[in-house]
Amino acid sequence: MTADDSGAAPRDMDTEDDAVRDVPVDDPSGAESGSATHNAAANSNATTHGGADDGAGDPGDDNGDENNIAVRLEQLILGADRRYTPFQAARGAGVSMDLAARFWRAMGFADIGQVKALTEADVLALRRLSGLVEAGLLSEAMAIQVARSTGQTTARLADWQIDSFLEGLTEPQDSGLTRTEITYPLVELLLPELEEFLVYVWRRQLAAATGRVVRAQDDAEMVDRRLAVGFADLVGFTRLTRRLEDEELGELVEAFETTCSDLVAAHGGRLIKTLGDEVLFSADDAGIAAEIGLRLIETMTNDETMPELRVGIAFGTVTTRMGDVFGTTVNLASRLTSIAPKDTVLVDEAFAEELGRIGDAPVSEADAAAAEKAAAEGTGAPPPSYRFALQPMWQRPVRGLGVVEPWLLSRRNGQGTND
Repeated sequence: MTADDSGAAPRDMDTEDDAVRDVPVDDPSGAESGSATHNAAANSNATTHGGADDGAGDPGDDNGDENNIAVRLEQLILGADRRYTPFQAARGAGVSMDLAARFWRAMGFADIGQVKALTEADVLALRRLSGLVEAGLLSEAMAIQVARSTGQTTARLADWQIDSFLEGLTEPQDSGLTRTEITYPLVELLLPELEEFLVYVWRRQLAAATGRVVRAQDDAEMVDRRLAVGFADLVGFTRLTRRLEDEELGELVEAFETTCSDLVAAHGGRLIKTLGDEVLFSADDAGIAAEIGLRLIETMTNDETMPELRVGIAFGTVTTRMGDVFGTTVNLASRLTSIAPKDTVLVDEAFAEELGRIGDAPVSEADAAAAEKAAAEGTGAPPPSYRFALQPMWQRPVRGLGVVEPWLLSRRNGQGTND
């Protein structure tokens, strides 16, 4: 959307613009269906902006091609016809074109000039965001961040659903119907169910994230927190890309990401992001991160279809922004992963110390051995039941981080998993 910063409406839009301002967006008796206001802001724009220049015609005009499947799908998903230009939408929402353009771009939508491509839901989304700013609940910068994080997250979800989910379900069947003919009724059936499920998962994730924040010890930890951060990286992935067909490579990456996602979630960690041959995860507790790292190695080792894996984990202060993590601790975890031998977990000194502090690994192997010997001879108390063992490795300089001393993490005394 190209912002008209002058604030002057084209002469032929004056009448339509006044109509936008006079029609209450929330009034179900208005020109648009009440279902338009039901759509979430990100969903209400996902198809509108991407399809503004698809050559399908303008359904807001009398000459629009109502039978075009792309336009019909857009109307179905958005719950409304294209009706307003960006200028009209901004005026209807009571915001400047400059702010409206910043919101659209933050959500990930391309500039569309002054094409009549927006709906009542777009006006409502603008009004809601600007209303949060006017009420003092969000700063303007924070509202832009809300738009950007929501747009980035839902864009990836929408791409995945179309590329993988819908594509597989719309394979031509014996009925003789084409994929185009199957798509519309399929979307019509799935849309309300997927929408409800999306809201459910979002609320669950929001509750979990809120819980993590309120458990922080002080206000500073709500942004800069002490976490365990780990990377898991497939060994020799570049060679695999040259040897495998595209479909085989896609299946391998999907299997790797699915396995990692399931293991991280099942053991109380959080998957930050996937990078094809690498995943980034975090955990509030070093013991949880250690269990995840070892489980990943054990699971991949037992899968003959997967390459070797290496894991690096560091513990320390981490800055969180828009669901991602940044800082020296993250960089150190990445460096540890790059130097880890295959099928091993390397951790930094701070992580090793934290495992000792919480009692998941002995602070000193010599002290642990003495305690076990005393207990065996009946001259001492039973030794603690440690889950993990730590072996100091060679010290080495790491670019940008100085000299580090990695520790090799393993299960203590051959302890296996409980599964």
